[in-house]
Amino acid sequence: MDATTKPLRIPPEMSVYAEENKVFDILQKMVGNLLVDRPEDPIQYLIDHLRNDNDEIPRIFLLGPPASGKHTMAKLVCKHLNATHLTPEDLLSNDGPLLAKEALSYRDKGQEIPNGLWAKLIQERLLKVDCKKRGWVLEGFPQTREQALMLQMTGTAPDHVVVLDAPDTVLIERNMGKRMDCSTGEVYHTTFDWPDDPEVQINLVEPEGISEEETGQRLLEYHRNIPGILRTFTKICKKINADQPCMDVFSQVLTFVLSRARTVAPHTPRVLLYGPPGCGRSLQAALLAQKYDIVNVCCGQVLKEAVADQTKLGALMKPYIESELQVPDNLVLKILARHLSRLDCATYGWVLHGFPRDTDQAGALNYAGFHPNRVFFLDIPDDAAMERVSLCVTDPVSGERYHSIYKPAPRIEVHDRLQQNPKDCEQKVQERLDIYHANAEELEEFYQDVIHVNADQDPYTVFEFIESCIVKPIPKRAPEKPMSP
Repeated sequence: MDATTKPLRIPPEMSVYAEENKVFDILQKMVGNLLVDRPEDPIQYLIDHLRNDNDEIPRIFLLGPPASGKHTMAKLVCKHLNATHLTPEDLLSNDGPLLAKEALSYRDKGQEIPNGLWAKLIQERLLKVDCKKRGWVLEGFPQTREQALMLQMTGTAPDHVVVLDAPDTVLIERNMGKRMDCSTGEVYHTTFDWPDDPEVQINLVEPEGISEEETGQRLLEYHRNIPGILRTFTKICKKINADQPCMDVFSQVLTFVLSRARTVAPHTPRVLLYGPPGCGRSLQAALLAQKYDIVNVCCGQVLKEAVADQTKLGALMKPYIESELQVPDNLVLKILARHLSRLDCATYGWVLHGFPRDTDQAGALNYAGFHPNRVFFLDIPDDAAMERVSLCVTDPVSGERYHSIYKPAPRIEVHDRLQQNPKDCEQKVQERLDIYHANAEELEEFYQDVIHVNADQDPYTVFEFIESCIVKPIPKRAPEKPMSP
């Protein structure tokens, strides 16, 4: 970047690097933590923050009324994300720190544990290595708005707040069926989770506080406090219906906690659309370009423009295009690289379709420095693709395109002069479908974050889905579990 040239133009490689490595988000997180913790040595604090490399770990509050399944969901989430499971009871264990003993002294006297003491106790626990390295799920806390505000004041802020919800009648029925194994502390249910082991069945006892009257009182207390808690975490909170099968609830919880908050980092769309013939790539690219003012880059159109402009590369490609042969990849890549390097593409972003068609072309595109940040596979069945393409015809007089089913010719004289492009005959379409299927799987492996779109529906419904995936961050990947020996 030449500081003597005005206006200054930042090379596109810099923005790609910053986006891929989340430089803006890292700086934002560091400054935010710095203002909250206010360390005596800010420089060393920032260095330690970078060394910890824990911005992506889960930080979750999992709340809900009695018998909503908080404990089960928390254990499942922690197992799947390899996070630390925290409960208020664990924080108050007798072998805990001095703060825990101080809190227990309040409980032994029958007094409420102060919210400030709860906040310090949780903050101290979250500073331990397991929470800092693997993340945490705090179950059943905070229980009041005051506790939530106190946690925020001490710098304890979750990234996601999950609130399980179910009708009171269902919760009372669930709670009354609870049974506890005194030796292990595991909780079972007479209807939904009865153990098979006879020895475990013998050890089961009815826990305290599960009568209908006591459950009703706890539910009343919960309903009195939950609105204030929800107001505290408006932007990061999600209610999930717990009155459904356990794994369905877990699937919704996991989807939410793996989602990312919208970032304020500068974002330049670099969209790649891939799919079989007739999937609607050209239409979706045109809609995206029109709405978001990004550059529509159709590979075939770019090549034809280069030939029409009589450029040197265009002259080299002209024999291939006139003979309907495939243009060599090196020539295509040179033309595309020039087009994608233009100031409008670097500034506003682009949507590319028609290239790449295989992993060799995709690798060459990446090597040239053009990395798409959203890759969409537009999926349609083969028979739908055949129907869409092979029944297309063109009016040679007006240039208007028609379709035998979806857009028939308005008059008989127009219908009689319609002609089909030789490329759209069934044999040619089938050859293109075979090429697509031969390369689709390898391309999906090449681009790790491929987003599949059902393109066999209304095009504007397809566009809304593509649009939502562009404006929202890609969900985090769950950590891979180590292979068992």
